[in-house]
Amino acid sequence: MAPGHGDDDGHFHPKDALGEAVKAAAFTGGAGLFAAAIQNAMTRQKLGAWSVFTRGGRLIGSFGAAGGAYGFTRQAAANLREVDDYYNDAIGGFFSGAVVGLQTKRIPRVLGYGTLFAVAMGVLEYSGFGNMGKAKATDPAMDEYDRKTQLRMNRRRPIEETLAEIGEGRGIRPPGYEERRRQRLKEKYGIEVKTESADPNDNC
Repeated sequence: MAPGHGDDDGHFHPKDALGEAVKAAAFTGGAGLFAAAIQNAMTRQKLGAWSVFTRGGRLIGSFGAAGGAYGFTRQAAANLREVDDYYNDAIGGFFSGAVVGLQTKRIPRVLGYGTLFAVAMGVLEYSGFGNMGKAKATDPAMDEYDRKTQLRMNRRRPIEETLAEIGEGRGIRPPGYEERRRQRLKEKYGIEVKTESADPNDNC
């Protein structure tokens, strides 16, 4: 059985395929609008602001349709199979790529784009970076706070390693700094430096 990312209680819950399609279409449509705006700005002809839609409408529509197809078929496949795993992303990726390939009006390219997108989205989800690059926890029962805490702990460097790299001084005073500084001054210059006490009643 393929590994999946289930809910916290271990049971599958139906997904909102239409809602996911609308959100995905809005996201990818916005990306298409951004690409059309860049394409419109780089042309040498003097064009108005509406030319982004008149000249780039096909690009915007293609982006939005591909995203909507991915979002809908991904969640629909999950509802039909009652499993939330990377196969759903592969199915959504196939339909998304097929929508992009429809512009060529050639069946081999439709199938080729669909297969390419299916492999790409399936691999991303299987590796834990599905859903637009959001890394998932290796443990399905782990919530978002625990996942981020685990990531911070994995990336945190020991203080000894940091001090060995940048050195002490210049406002960086780890525990035992004054004692080591006094020892260095004594060895280098032969003078004894008294450590200042924070206690005003301490006259030593």
